[in-house]
Amino acid sequence: MARILGIDYGRKRTGVAVTDPLQIVASALGTVATHTLEQFLLDYVAHEPVERIVIGQPTQLDGQPSESMRYITPFVNRLKKVLPDIPIVMYDERFTSTIAHQAMIDGGMKKSDRRDKARVDAIAATIILNDYLNSIHNS
Repeated sequence: MARILGIDYGRKRTGVAVTDPLQIVASALGTVATHTLEQFLLDYVAHEPVERIVIGQPTQLDGQPSESMRYITPFVNRLKKVLPDIPIVMYDERFTSTIAHQAMIDGGMKKSDRRDKARVDAIAATIILNDYLNSIHNS
């Protein structure tokens, strides 16, 4: 089986996570400067088989798309053109940053480390991908 990539897209930096080849668990790959994200993904899929890419879809509490979608949509459209054989799935990312912060606290991470926004982004990408995996395994 091929891996699934998870993305927590941000204007400055983007968290990236990946599954194991059996698509059982997701783990953080790290954080990438958003302006280099497309090339990072092209390099990654050139070396690793990727079945699909899951991108966090920010929504408001009422389910409407958030303001961030105006940056994410053009990126998704470009990605579909440069990686036409890899399906791209948008997945609800509500509260992932809050959950990431709580996971850091629960894991005993120091307050100074929890302020590292890049770390939060990578954990958020992992949460998005794990939630997605749970949704497809439970359906």
